[in-house]
This record gives sequence, structure tokens and C-alpha cells, in this order.
Amino acid sequence: MSKQLREGYTTGSSATAAAMAAIRVLFNGSISQEIEIPLPVKGTLNIPVERVLKDGNQVRGVVIKDGGDDPDATHGHKIHALVKIENADSLRIEVDGGKGIGRVTLPGLPVPVGEAAINPVPRKQIIAGALKELSEIAPDFNGRLKIIIEVPQGEAIAKETMNSRLGILGGISILGTQGIVRPYSHASWKASIAQSLNVARAAGLDEIVFTTGRRSEQLYLAHFPETPQISMVQAADFFKFSMQQAKLKGMRTVRWAIFIGKLVKHAMGFPYTHAKDWAIDFNLLADWCAELGMAEDLIKKNRAAITARHVYEMVPEDSRTAFIRMLVRKAHGNARAFSGNSEVAVEYFLFDFDGQMVYYPDHQKKSSSS
Repeated sequence: MSKQLREGYTTGSSATAAAMAAIRVLFNGSISQEIEIPLPVKGTLNIPVERVLKDGNQVRGVVIKDGGDDPDATHGHKIHALVKIENADSLRIEVDGGKGIGRVTLPGLPVPVGEAAINPVPRKQIIAGALKELSEIAPDFNGRLKIIIEVPQGEAIAKETMNSRLGILGGISILGTQGIVRPYSHASWKASIAQSLNVARAAGLDEIVFTTGRRSEQLYLAHFPETPQISMVQAADFFKFSMQQAKLKGMRTVRWAIFIGKLVKHAMGFPYTHAKDWAIDFNLLADWCAELGMAEDLIKKNRAAITARHVYEMVPEDSRTAFIRMLVRKAHGNARAFSGNSEVAVEYFLFDFDGQMVYYPDHQKKSSSS
């Protein structure tokens, strides 16, 4: 029986709990080991409080982010909320970012340029948590409650994310549309793809380079170093979704930097290319090789192959180009179909396992440095 993966909570939920714990101490001195926070959609969640520190008229709450069994750059790091009271004629709650919270420098994100990278949903969640706490312990409070979210290690953590490419500088973003982290959810990756396309479009770009991971991205940039960083998007296994988003965002040209395994899956029309969900049909791949006139003994070996790389390496040198072109032609048709047969131009750049670019469009010139 497979182990059930443990859920966690988002940076937005962590910040909400830290703020609520600080408010509780600020108004009645009560320190809680656990805080019940409101979730963005519905329901509540209990989150442990690491510590609360009072300094005059301000209080700092600290929560350790727990991403559950989902790999996350912020997992195990401390999320702070510094809360202080300022004079005002009526109740006002302001949320801002301090140390370790990035600032938005490019348009296209849900947060305006110049503001702290605290997305709208977690911002509303933090305010809702503050209002919930005030309604229980200080219902008559009138004044400005200032909440400053900080992550001491935020600038270092941000280097493990795509924030700088999105124009978020100086730290991490506070994220979370559901408040709960569900392990290996596709939602966050899809949101990242869509957001990256928004940023590129807002910068006036209508050409995008989808990569299947960091290595294919680095190899593409080695050959085309003039490529704008914000046009590089790690689409991973999301073939159909990425093409749909490219059409939706008005992209004119889509390029895929890819290895043979993913190219074969694109050619087979898999909407999502992860191995555990979509396995290569080696009989079909062998049939395609037969259509290219390859020898019968090779076709038989292709049917028994276990990886696309194995098939690729068995293809004779004098048939390699035709083999790759066949796959690209089929992949191109599927890409166009996923984008609604739009006018989006699709190009493929194939890298081998030594990092050499073995296929690129005829019209495309490689960098002389490659």
C-alpha cells in the first residue's frame, strides 16, 4: 500500500497565522501555541505558532512554513509578521512586505509594479485573519493596524525560484490560492506557466521558449544567449496546457527546447508527458520507423525498447535526420491542435544527451558561440 502524502500549508497561510498570533498578544497579551486561521476559499486550518515577541507597541509573530510532502523552497523556513498600531479615525488594516519579501518590478503580475510580492488571495487572507482576531478580542478597536510580512532568509530562498525572471526582486513571493499545499499538485506549476506568459506579454514579447526543465533551458540559452530571460518558461510536462495558454496570451511564436523522450510524447499527442501517467507506445514508434524504411530486424528491436533514447540510439546515422523530422512534424501538428489550430507558429529544438543541438528549424541560425 502506498504511503499517503501529507498536506501542508502555503506561505499565505503561514503569514496569516503569524499575524493573528501577533495581534492576539498585542491586544490581550495571550500567547497561543496554535492559531485557527481562515482559508481563502472555505473552512479553517490550525497552524502551530513558533514564537511571539513583543517590543513596545509592536509584536512579531513567527510561524515555520510546512509544505507537507510537497517539495517547496520555503519549506521549513520562518515566516514573520510584524504588527503595530498607528493612529487613524477608523479601522484600517494595511499589509506590506519587509525583509525577504520581493518587490514587483515588471508588469503582468497580479501585483502592481512597486508593491510587495504578496499576491491578492493571501493578502485578503491575512486581512480576513486580522479581522477575525479583532472581532473576538478587540471589537471596538478603531485605528490603523499595520502588518509587515518578513522572511529573514527570503532573498536566499528566492534564488531557488523563478522570481527574478518574473521581475520579483529582493526576496520571495507570498502565495497560495487555497491556503493548503496538496502534494505534487499540478495547479501551482500551471499557475507559474500562465503567470510567466503574462509577464512576457506585458513586456511586449510575442515569442516564447518552452523548456522541459533547467537543463534544456540552459542548453537553449547556450546556443541563443541573446534570448530574453523572461521569454524562457519551464513548461515541464504540461504540453497541452502550455499551448493553450500561448494561444490565450496572444503569442505569435512558440519554441520548444526538448530531449528525445519528450519529443516522442509530443509526437504521440500526449497532453501531459510525465512517465507515470503517459507511457510511450513502442509498437507505434516502431511502426513509424518502418514507414521510414528501416530494416525489419531494427523494427523488431524498437518494439522491445524501454526508452525513447534506446530507440534513438538504434536508428542508423543516415536515418537520424528523417527520424527526427518525422517526430517534429507529428509534434508540430499536435501542438497546433492543442492551441486550437491557431496561427501560433511552433518550432522545435532537440538536444541529445551530450548537450548537442541535433535539430533546429532550417531558418534558425545558431549563435556563433555554440
